[in-house]
Amino acid sequence: KKNHSNELSQLLMKLIPWRKGPIQLNGIYINAEWQSNLKWSRLKDIISPLKGRKVLDVGSNNGYYMFLMQEAGADLVIGIDPTVLYIVQFEAIKKIKGTRSPHILPLKMEEMPADSRAFDTVFSMGILYHRRNPLKHLSELKGALRCNGELVLETLIIPNNSDYILKPKDRYAQMKNVWQIPSLLTLEKWLIESGF
Repeated sequence: KKNHSNELSQLLMKLIPWRKGPIQLNGIYINAEWQSNLKWSRLKDIISPLKGRKVLDVGSNNGYYMFLMQEAGADLVIGIDPTVLYIVQFEAIKKIKGTRSPHILPLKMEEMPADSRAFDTVFSMGILYHRRNPLKHLSELKGALRCNGELVLETLIIPNNSDYILKPKDRYAQMKNVWQIPSLLTLEKWLIESGF
């Protein structure tokens, strides 16, 4: 059994980088780049309870949050992410956990059916500032929500009390493809303009 665990651990380490985590699988600890557990602990008690809800996780990566959403009682959890490595990581976790759900689709948000109104809760965490057109992304998120559904939007904002947008010329906080970071006032205007 110990050899099997070592072999499994070595296989999982071949799937680096592990971004979201940390992950514990059958005694194997995967120390991810991001401490996603801290984000989840901050938001899990302030969002609507997920019990019985249909949930969409946009940019689901390896599914870290999807498994927590499932554990929180969601009826259906669908994640979307176009990155093959993250989908392979997700499928490995799912196989090791021995579960048939949640599910992931190799799609971008703009490839989802428009105005499906299929989900009770839509998560978009750490995605908005990577979109060249944030208003389009917010409209797509709105289109995925049923009437009176809940958007859980987590994004960078600029601490500025005016209508302001920072457009980095190169990297921002060592991240590439950060296109626009709004002030809170600007983000609120974007949300209203997108139908929220």
